[in-house]
Amino acid sequence: MTNILSYLAIAFLWLLHWLPLPALRALGWGLGRLLYVLARARREIALTNLRLCFPEMPEAERQNLARAHFVAFSRAVLDRTLGWWASRERLERIIRIAGAEHLSDPGGRPTIVLSPHFVGLDAGGTRTSMLIAGCSLYSNQRNPVFNKLLYDGRMRFNEALLLSRQEGIRRIVKALKDGYPFYYLPDQDFGRKESIFVPFFGIQTATIPALSRLVRLTGARVVPCITRQVPDGYEVEVMPPWENFPGESIEADTAAVSRFIESQVLRMPEQYFWLHKRFKTRPPGEQRFYK
Repeated sequence: MTNILSYLAIAFLWLLHWLPLPALRALGWGLGRLLYVLARARREIALTNLRLCFPEMPEAERQNLARAHFVAFSRAVLDRTLGWWASRERLERIIRIAGAEHLSDPGGRPTIVLSPHFVGLDAGGTRTSMLIAGCSLYSNQRNPVFNKLLYDGRMRFNEALLLSRQEGIRRIVKALKDGYPFYYLPDQDFGRKESIFVPFFGIQTATIPALSRLVRLTGARVVPCITRQVPDGYEVEVMPPWENFPGESIEADTAAVSRFIESQVLRMPEQYFWLHKRFKTRPPGEQRFYK
């Protein structure tokens, strides 16, 4: 029964991809406004995050920002149907990319594509996968029907190398040395065990220092990739490789990554992923922020 319902849901999503983008975006606006009202727990997480990161902002403005984020997030979820089923030509029109030449190095150095959690993350991943066969981490879903949909979506345009988080850093190092650009998402809370605390908007934040370690082990270039959701689609900005990275220490490198993400959040705060508990893990002795 569960699989039947899953196939029906996928059939509905498939129908959505035929809609013109303005219609799909209108549905996303309505869904986002509805979720802001109904998804109380996620709304409170978003507002808590915004209060921590923007303490000087009036509460009414934070609520408007959270509401705008729910809309941007919902639009991005519906837009994923395009990445799964829309034609290559349509995707190239909707998802424009600048700086694609930075995705590979003529000299053969490994490349890490640094892509923080903005709502355009999946659109950017789809667009870059049309140009390179990359490597990324993949978490299997409990529902086998949706797991296949997500897996096939990742593999649609190129034979990507998908690794589980449990395979560890050695497998990523091997992939980089084998020539696979690594699509790396640096900004989630995975607990205290493998994290260090660095400031993010002035809050000590548990952060995995994997980027610095990978660069030190492989000599990889770090190429930031930021995807902005715009009214007529998405704009993917692939930036030039970072210079002077890694720096003096893993801690300093991780703090530098955090500062970079912060600078990008300020460009489009409504599009950063505020719905997860970014500040869940606290330094010893500090109280929790979330209920």
